Amino acid sequence: MNQDHVRNITAHELARLRAEKADIQLIDVRETDELDICSIGGYHIPIGQIDIRQQEISREKPVIIHCKSGRRGEMAVLFLQQNHGFINLYNLDGGIVGFAELDSSLTIY
Repeated sequence: MNQDHVRNITAHELARLRAEKADIQLIDVRETDELDICSIGGYHIPIGQIDIRQQEISREKPVIIHCKSGRRGEMAVLFLQQNHGFINLYNLDGGIVGFAELDSSLTIY
């Protein structure tokens, strides 16, 4: 796999995987204060800690990384692929804002 390429997953695809109770790991790379506004239940590793906490991220199953809009998630995926050799990562396209289109209970900020 090209380490410079980020694979994206849509909010609809994530919702389907969750409904099917698929064995995935969801990582939230937003800052702690953003979690207080809204959350979709991801394991929290702020993007600034992604390097030192990369061992907490599974290499055995699909990992979906998300942020608010998708940009930080994309940066995290690229970093982990290029610097730590991950090959099982996906970025949530549109981030939590995109997911809120499916879940109106989420507060957009």
